[in-house]
Amino acid sequence: MKIRFCGATEGVTGSCHLLITDKANVLLDCGQFQGGKAQDRLNYREFPFEPSEIDCLVLSHAHIDHCGRIPLLVKRGFRGNIFCTKATADLLPIMLRDSGYIHEKEAEWANKKAERKGQPLVQPLYTVADAEESLRYVHPVLYDQLIEVSEGIHVCFNDAGHILGSAETELWVQEGDAETKIVFSGDLGVDHRPILRDPTIIRHADYVIMESTYGNRLHPENAMSIEKLVKVILRTVERGGTVVIPSFAVGRTQEMIYQLNMLYDENPEIYGKLKNVPVYIDSPMANAATEVFKKNTAVFDDDFKAFMDKGDHPLEFKNLHFTQSTEESQALNSDRKPKIIISASGMCEAGRIRHHLKHNLWREECAIVFVGYQGEGTLGRHLLEGAKQVRLFGEDIAVNASIYNFKGLSSHADRDHLIKWIEHIQEPTPQQIFVVHGDAPVTEIFANTLREKGLPAHAPLYEEVFDLSKNVMLAAGVELLPKKTSYASNGHPASAYHEVELAAMDLFSIIRASKGSSNKDLKKMAAQIRALTEKLKA
Repeated sequence: MKIRFCGATEGVTGSCHLLITDKANVLLDCGQFQGGKAQDRLNYREFPFEPSEIDCLVLSHAHIDHCGRIPLLVKRGFRGNIFCTKATADLLPIMLRDSGYIHEKEAEWANKKAERKGQPLVQPLYTVADAEESLRYVHPVLYDQLIEVSEGIHVCFNDAGHILGSAETELWVQEGDAETKIVFSGDLGVDHRPILRDPTIIRHADYVIMESTYGNRLHPENAMSIEKLVKVILRTVERGGTVVIPSFAVGRTQEMIYQLNMLYDENPEIYGKLKNVPVYIDSPMANAATEVFKKNTAVFDDDFKAFMDKGDHPLEFKNLHFTQSTEESQALNSDRKPKIIISASGMCEAGRIRHHLKHNLWREECAIVFVGYQGEGTLGRHLLEGAKQVRLFGEDIAVNASIYNFKGLSSHADRDHLIKWIEHIQEPTPQQIFVVHGDAPVTEIFANTLREKGLPAHAPLYEEVFDLSKNVMLAAGVELLPKKTSYASNGHPASAYHEVELAAMDLFSIIRASKGSSNKDLKKMAAQIRALTEKLKA
């Protein structure tokens, strides 16, 4: 039995791990790489496996960095079942259709520029139709239900407390007389967070694949974050500005609605000051996701249910408005009255949030409030790192608005919560803990933290292959992207060296895609590569 790491190594996106047994190939997640041009290029590469040879896919949750390449997987030949929780299955149509639409629009925009320059046209990574086709293979499963996903492999989903439907996955693999238990953490939430139940405690595993998003830091106290957020809102409103909150459409937006509702309910004085300040949810995806949340209240925590028992829906309040049309969205920026705009995407890489940033970043009276993780290379990260100017829709925009970052609102467990979760697995201690889903060098830092506590931990690289039967590495992995790239204020790489690395990755992708070609074609390609390398050596 082997595992191949095919994404989310030294990065927080592109989650994808392949479990290979003597009877089946099981994929754990198939997420999209996110975070800028370099990461986006990775999505167009060939998978490091043959999609048609995958028997089934086990999906941890509906965030795009975990599910976003599923339509591409199907497009390239996958025909197996996709197993996930019921709530995840309810969210997937929203997420994947929207992702397909974005890819179509990005290709359309790129092709308009290409036509004017006389350059070749590009194809979208996948389309809305591809997304629709992939949904045919989804099989929803209840939490705590033991199912057989393939011969000799049983799975049980446990609540991960990260977003609606998120799961920690237990897998029991039978090979001959031996049974091996593997636990895939997915993305772990934080204890005592609003709406969702706490992450499930698991007591036993032979091997663990675990996230490390915040493996090198601690969150501030949540209550303090909410208190500070209210102060920011009041200060901004008093000076006539707009509060713009980039937010993930699924999970974070609903939590923000709930937190504001609780705030108004428990603090009449604050409500009195803000009751006439409209709160706009400007994201069709977030609107649809909120409706899915309303249909899945059975999996929420006791506080949420108690709120509902009072006759007040936690995801609704008087001055809350959901915009749908493009015209409604545009009107928000035509009206300069104080308001709160919550919009996607959370890392500011796509969606309506970019328009709101264009219209509000340059205004000194406004505030941009980040309430979620910002990946390396994203516009959100550039703003947090102090960019004085950013480029949006072909225009240079000055950054004059106040920028805030509320890490205490994160839906990811911090270092201490991650340690607490893994230390419950003691019967016996796992043979190996694979640390993934963290920016470089966070994966290695967290792995070292676990090793200092006496736990066997390892941060794999891309395409590393590990033999779980013998607990040994079979093939070393490679760095998928440079560990750190410095960016100029316009968001472009500061060094041309990075472009060289990207070109090398493109060449490697072409080589992999040539597998199965005729000997004549392969010899010709080899000669061309050798000629290039000899020329570069000269």
